[in-house]
Amino acid sequence: MSSTTPVQSEALAQLRTQIDSLDAQLLTLLNQRAKVAEQVGELKRREGTPFFRPDRVAQVIDKIQASNTGPLQNSHVAAIWREIMSACLALEVPQRVAVLGPQGTFCEQAAIEYFGSAANLIYCSSFDEVFHATAAGTAQFGVVGMENTTEGVVARSFDLFLHSPVHVIGEVSLLVRHNLLRQVNALDKVEVVLAHPQALMQCQGWLSEHLPGAERRAVSSNAEGARLAATNPAWAALASERAAAQFGLHIVAHAIQDEAYNRTRFAIICLPQTLGTPAATGRDCTSIVVSVPNKPGSVHDMLTPLKKHGVSMTRFESRPAKSGKWEYFFYIDLQGHPGEPNVAAALSELQAYCAFYKMLGAYPLGQDV
Repeated sequence: MSSTTPVQSEALAQLRTQIDSLDAQLLTLLNQRAKVAEQVGELKRREGTPFFRPDRVAQVIDKIQASNTGPLQNSHVAAIWREIMSACLALEVPQRVAVLGPQGTFCEQAAIEYFGSAANLIYCSSFDEVFHATAAGTAQFGVVGMENTTEGVVARSFDLFLHSPVHVIGEVSLLVRHNLLRQVNALDKVEVVLAHPQALMQCQGWLSEHLPGAERRAVSSNAEGARLAATNPAWAALASERAAAQFGLHIVAHAIQDEAYNRTRFAIICLPQTLGTPAATGRDCTSIVVSVPNKPGSVHDMLTPLKKHGVSMTRFESRPAKSGKWEYFFYIDLQGHPGEPNVAAALSELQAYCAFYKMLGAYPLGQDV
């Protein structure tokens, strides 16, 4: 016997009728928006202008969030509008995006967060392949891991930027939760744990405590580890809930990363002819890589223009130049955009002190997801 009274049932039915009516109105408005987007696409096609504009996406979402009065949270509003814009953009031209595969990787999740689920994802076996696919034009855009709050930079991505023609036009900061996935819903008799090397390092404390005898085997991606774990009941993987669903695995242990707020930053890359540097939004990051002559005071001299022109440095990483002469490349993130006079002046003066200088990109700051 139902505990719901007739009055309650009638009130609930009325509210559901209101929701159905609002849904119909929303669908009508969304299709009207899509028709306007198709017209925009035709104009862009005739004028030869880029279809995807990350600065425009950021501006639209910022404007919508500023006018939001609730009860929807701004983060949810941003996710909804990103999907709306993704679906409309797919009507103009499908976006081909290279990501680290197979399905179920955090790289795939970052791509969906940035481009929306309407993007056409191209799955690659390594970040090398993502760079190659993007540089060769197989994909219009690529998504690559850059750094993690627990283990630092993704060294291979940094090295690939040195000689690749692509540049950075956006970023996604993703909260990464590693789960132990397995065919068998139990923690005992695990012989091998498979994951990307970064994930193995991010979970080493938990693994040492709970699976001290299990071999830790590095693979090309966490999703590839999940795919392999689905073939052997004695194997387990460190991967996302998406990967668990993709490969039919049990989540034996949830969120086992050693740092609760473990984040990975992903860069969105493309050729300059696909999309040039996005316009300044007021919330931007400029990324460069430089080297300086190996002499006393070189690094200090290089950084002096930043202080002089009031430009904040938000990241400074060094990587060996592999020349055998103890030389280094420095990867630097700056707050601001080269279109701003103080940033432009600082970069111009900084170059005079550099033996090597390359602009990696200037792009809107990503919101934490």
